[in-house]
Amino acid sequence: MKITLKNVRLSNGETLSYRERDGGEKVLLLIHGNMTSSKHWDLFMESLNPSYKLYAIDLRGFGQSSYHQQVNQIKDFSDDVKLFVDQLDLKQFSIMGWSTGGAIGMQFVADYPGLCDRLILLASASTRGYPFYGTKSDGTLDIGNRLSALDEIKRDSGKTIAVQTAYETNNREFLKAMWNGLIYTKNQPELNHYEEYIDDMRTQRNIAEVYHALNTFNLSSYHNGLKLGTNQAKDIDIPVLILRGDRDYVVNAEMTNEIIEDLGESARFVELKDCGHSPLVDDLMQLTSVVETFLKQG
Repeated sequence: MKITLKNVRLSNGETLSYRERDGGEKVLLLIHGNMTSSKHWDLFMESLNPSYKLYAIDLRGFGQSSYHQQVNQIKDFSDDVKLFVDQLDLKQFSIMGWSTGGAIGMQFVADYPGLCDRLILLASASTRGYPFYGTKSDGTLDIGNRLSALDEIKRDSGKTIAVQTAYETNNREFLKAMWNGLIYTKNQPELNHYEEYIDDMRTQRNIAEVYHALNTFNLSSYHNGLKLGTNQAKDIDIPVLILRGDRDYVVNAEMTNEIIEDLGESARFVELKDCGHSPLVDDLMQLTSVVETFLKQG
């Protein structure tokens, strides 16, 4: 299937790049996670049934998209998605969000009912956010110190400064070690493909802002330890498929259980066997099979 790289200028002044795959009348919008872009959906876009027309966007500050205005919350991303679908006149489509993209998808569906008819959450951040903890002097995680301000996160040496420095200095070995330790724990992309993914990671211009947005995200009715939720999870009443690999070291089972609890009867959970945080690489066939079944059934 033909995949074309395009871009569209939004009414807020940002320009979003996106990949479009030919297909039928059924539309699936793909929203990537942190440290990635639409590039990381390539294998999935090549494999999904050709009856689906696919759009995969580069979020603001990722890939080939612009970053004129700073992102402060997940809603900034989801509002960009709204402007994107309006610009392309997309209606009655499904959304699949991976990791951070899952949070963006949930925010979009809660804010803009009637546009998205099905939501797929792949290894998604919780409805109650993804906490950002400080770093001890020995370099280990300080789980007793949850940071709350963007400036604090920018100064964190353990993740923010380390990743940003690796981006700027093209420290590919650091980035590979990080992904091999947390994400590609079973299978790794083919060597040349992996190098393309590393190149793509380095296009990100908002690592601290994304960490902060995830840290403060909360659609639940609970206090997440940092802030009280907006209680918008109850507004997500379309069919939702929640997917998590049984060996995911980024999104733990507790976070996924929070999504299940907060979304209630509209959601169902499927565990992906022998998969980590990137089923896109670990077991593409299993992933596409589950996704296609859900999209057909609704």
